[in-house]
Amino acid sequence: MDLKIMDMEKRGKIVPTRSLIKTPEQIEGIRRSGELNTAVLDEVARLIHPGMNTLEIDEICSSYCTSHGGVAACLGYEGYPKSVCTSINEVVCHGIPKETDVLQEGDIVNVDFTTILDGYYADASRMFVIGGKTTPEKEQLVRVARECLEIGAEAAKPYGFVGDIGHAIKKHCKKYNYGIVKDLCGHGVGLEFHEEPEVVHDAYRGTGMLLVPGMVFTIEPMINMGTSKVFIDADDEYGWEVITGDEKPSAQWEHTFLMTEHGVEILSY
Repeated sequence: MDLKIMDMEKRGKIVPTRSLIKTPEQIEGIRRSGELNTAVLDEVARLIHPGMNTLEIDEICSSYCTSHGGVAACLGYEGYPKSVCTSINEVVCHGIPKETDVLQEGDIVNVDFTTILDGYYADASRMFVIGGKTTPEKEQLVRVARECLEIGAEAAKPYGFVGDIGHAIKKHCKKYNYGIVKDLCGHGVGLEFHEEPEVVHDAYRGTGMLLVPGMVFTIEPMINMGTSKVFIDADDEYGWEVITGDEKPSAQWEHTFLMTEHGVEILSY
């Protein structure tokens, strides 16, 4: 493995530092964190319903995580005030849970949670269609966003490049004339909340960092029904909530992946 990395570095490629290639012990720690993180989102899936507010989702996530020995990574991160991100309809990401945000039938909401367990991080998000049915346009957006994640993961190969992921996502997204958010991206994760590499979801094949077995990272394309442009909600006192530029809906799914000799393994979903 080291020889392959050295050869790529000689060719001028970006290669991971030693700390980005996790040890077997670290991988097992991240895997356990990922299992808890997935269980938190499973609990949300079990309880989410029309008429509940997003602060209740925060309480579900916080309670489940802490009662199983974990810590909510978002809480207090760079001033973020809650344990989870709840992003409804045109909110792309980092939606702050609040009592006044009540879920209505037909809303689409992204619930994004990151767990710290024994010092190891795992990160995932899911889309929920409130009441189980929405407009055909929103249903298609949610489906295509999930397909983008799956296609991006399929494109991630050992000794390929991070750009291969974004290239595959871009190609699929173009079929629907959707906008891929460029201002936000996936990232390395595991020993810290955000590590290298940046996983850009609109990229070119053969660019970015070399993907090496032992690397752990998220893929989390944010797919907008309209423009790819986004802005920070001026009404958000914390400066976190990201809105689509044309206020059309957005959808996102996120998994934490481990790169292996045979492709990616999902550690949290």
